[in-house]
Amino acid sequence: MPQLNPSPWFAIFLTSWIIYLTILAPKMSNFKYQNEPKLQDINKESPKPWNWPWT
Repeated sequence: MPQLNPSPWFAIFLTSWIIYLTILAPKMSNFKYQNEPKLQDINKESPKPWNWPWT
């Protein structure tokens, strides 16, 4: 049964991962986000109590 012979499929698998790791991975790691995250302000206002009309 030819599908049990792993040599051609393993070579295709190995070359595709080598191509992925050498070409596509560095391009994806150099990607810059358009909206850079900003640091949040540490000093936040404390929440004000609600004014309930029935109290």
